[in-house]
Amino acid sequence: MIIGIGVDMCRVSRMERAIRSDRFVQRVFSPGEIGYALEKAVPARHFAACFAAREAFSKASGIPMYSLVFGPGLWVERTQAAPQVRMAPAIMELLPFRGEERIHLSLTHDGDYAVAVVVVEAPA
Repeated sequence: MIIGIGVDMCRVSRMERAIRSDRFVQRVFSPGEIGYALEKAVPARHFAACFAAREAFSKASGIPMYSLVFGPGLWVERTQAAPQVRMAPAIMELLPFRGEERIHLSLTHDGDYAVAVVVVEAPA
């Protein structure tokens, strides 16, 4: 059963300006996200995709964005297969099925935009 679908788009040039602030980067992104993005030729693309994932998850789950952005609420973990949404136990408790949900994530970027799609699926 699908609980929600969320889509978000983040402008890469906007993220380029935002990540000039180390404080912003440290408050919003996980160490894994930071390390991954800084290994890339255009880090802002990857930061923008991770930020869009938070927004898309908020839309799909109904959890307020502020809970997901600041602190260790939600992050994108890169795996060999595909990026995965990971969340702190406090965020899992806000979900209707208390962590039994499956979270599907798709990220892409092209030109000046990064896009994330999140589908929250509950047990049938």
